[in-house]
Amino acid sequence: MSIDVNNESGSEVDERAILDIARYTLTRMRIHPLSELSVIVVDEGAMEQLHMQWMDLPGPTDVMSFPMDELRPPSKDDDEPPQGLLGDVVLCPEVAARQAEEAPTRHSMDEELQLLTVHGVLHLLGYDHEEPDEKAEMFRLQSAIVDGWRAEQGVPGPSPAPTVS
Repeated sequence: MSIDVNNESGSEVDERAILDIARYTLTRMRIHPLSELSVIVVDEGAMEQLHMQWMDLPGPTDVMSFPMDELRPPSKDDDEPPQGLLGDVVLCPEVAARQAEEAPTRHSMDEELQLLTVHGVLHLLGYDHEEPDEKAEMFRLQSAIVDGWRAEQGVPGPSPAPTVS
């Protein structure tokens, strides 16, 4: 898998963990190994501009996803998933840091960025949380992926509770 992590935020973030959890997510979702993903880490000003431009909403947000080829996880009957460009996941560490501190299960900014990376990738794969049943499915899958990755990394305990809405 080709995954690029580009930190343009000026903040120190665990780029390796972002790369690793993105790769784990794509593998777990059975995405073709030659597919491409870009993760961009930006500051609040850049995120606020993107949020206004694409969502017409003021202020910065935690994560945004910009799909390209609209790849979807293959069904159980598919022998080989299609390959392509997944798109971009854009993360904002400043917003992630605030969310991590305000979460019921306080955790680090990097843990929040890991959760947001999975969340963003799931959006690229067509998952959404507009409707209650969609939200339940997406957040259940998100938690399972983060928990599985953390267990593989030897990190004790469950993943942080989802703070994205």
